[in-house]
Amino acid sequence: MAYVRQVEDGEATGILQKVYAVASTRTGKVANIIKVMSGDARSTQASMQFYVSLMKSPNALEPHRREMLATVVSNVNDCYY
Repeated sequence: MAYVRQVEDGEATGILQKVYAVASTRTGKVANIIKVMSGDARSTQASMQFYVSLMKSPNALEPHRREMLATVVSNVNDCYY
């Protein structure tokens, strides 16, 4: 089985600590998907900025439709987190 080292909340420093702080503020915890990307802080930050741009910023789809699409895609991909 593959293993990906994850940076835990208390271990995060610098950029990653800021990303974790924002994630914790938004949802009350740091999601596992963020921790899986934590080996490269800059990529994690860029990924989260992209996510916020797509999912949380005004665009052509209403927020509930964006969430519905994300749920359907996760289901089709057998991704249940």
